[in-house]
Amino acid sequence: MLSFENDYNVGAHPELLRRLGETNFEKHTGYGEDELCRSAAEKIRAALGCPEAEIRFLVGGTQTNQIVIDGLLKSYEGVLAAETGHVAAHEAGAIEYSGHKVLTLPAHEGKIDAKELRAWIERFYADESHEHMVFPGMVYLSYPTEYGTLYSRAELEAIAAVCREARIPLYLDGARLGYGLMSREGELSMRDIARLSDVFYIGGTKVGALCGEALVFPRGGMPAHFTAVVKQHGGLLAKGRLLGVQFDALFTDGLYERISANAIDKAEKLKALFKEKGYAFFLETPTNQQFVQLRDEQAEALREKVRFSFWEKPDDTHTVVRFCTSWATTDEELDTLAAIL
Repeated sequence: MLSFENDYNVGAHPELLRRLGETNFEKHTGYGEDELCRSAAEKIRAALGCPEAEIRFLVGGTQTNQIVIDGLLKSYEGVLAAETGHVAAHEAGAIEYSGHKVLTLPAHEGKIDAKELRAWIERFYADESHEHMVFPGMVYLSYPTEYGTLYSRAELEAIAAVCREARIPLYLDGARLGYGLMSREGELSMRDIARLSDVFYIGGTKVGALCGEALVFPRGGMPAHFTAVVKQHGGLLAKGRLLGVQFDALFTDGLYERISANAIDKAEKLKALFKEKGYAFFLETPTNQQFVQLRDEQAEALREKVRFSFWEKPDDTHTVVRFCTSWATTDEELDTLAAIL
């Protein structure tokens, strides 16, 4: 069946599979302490222009979010996030399960606003009973957001300034970072992300890898005994080399950017296709996630031949659905979708 359900519905880019096969019988030490992980980390540091960056390779996005948030926050602190943010909406309470509340802010097409963030923090400390409340210990945002939207450079700089005034870290979830970086409307480079955030991760699972994310502390400052924290949360892979070799390949000869650009190219063609066929957009984005509003009967008929994601019900007769392109989407798949529509 034709699938635009998500951006991780195929295996891995052939170059990563080639490198995995090539290194398969090499004997390496475990837990990310191997030469392959060290090589990948050096290439990432070079791409970021951050020679002092500390980097760990973790198994998946939810694990990374939980490990970072629990590892950096004190027991009485929570994390500020958009009400639509992944940690607030689609991680089964993983953050709360680790003992930290997600403190939600209004979402504007998936984004938080610096002025509203500052006002929230000011109201918290103005409350004479704040010692009895969950403290704001971190700000979480996604780039791109869960709605496929992007922060401008000015927006991210404003949020970073609020975090520094409040002396709390800014954490950026980069599950789809490649697609944000290669968007035709994106203003931010990977070096901007490193400059403005205190910790972030470079998504591999959704951008060409079998699995894995590269967690980056761009100016150092990784918590003490972080390996123990990672292991407590089940995020430490004994065969860490499997993650290292994939990121080493992704950061060789610009592969990460090149394959991410394919998703954007195909998303632009997807948008043009829906417009040509007269479909209404719920949200038209500059990245690889597109949100289309269908009549319920249209959605049911289309679901027989195409996989896509349910998003929300705006009323009793319509359904908003999400179509995703990825590094692996082909023109032939778009041609097939055009014929089905």
